[in-house]
Amino acid sequence: MSEPRLFVPVRVGTCASALRLFRTASGKRTAVAFTSALKLADALGAGQPSVLLTVAALRSMIAELDVIGVVIDPAGTVTRPAERVA
Repeated sequence: MSEPRLFVPVRVGTCASALRLFRTASGKRTAVAFTSALKLADALGAGQPSVLLTVAALRSMIAELDVIGVVIDPAGTVTRPAERVA
């Protein structure tokens, strides 16, 4: 049985695409993946580009990076608080 493919968010550049990495609540970098395009759109917006990868392929891509792991179907995302203006 083949490993399921997951929707992994990417940033699209002029020559290539790059994985989007996120931070956990404690500030550690992590990769995220979604089991459906709908779950990805709910968390990151309908216009978020993605690629289909297996967990093994994603882990291989982040192996040499300072990334703690892969979160599948995260409940949501948190944005940085706006800078305060005095």
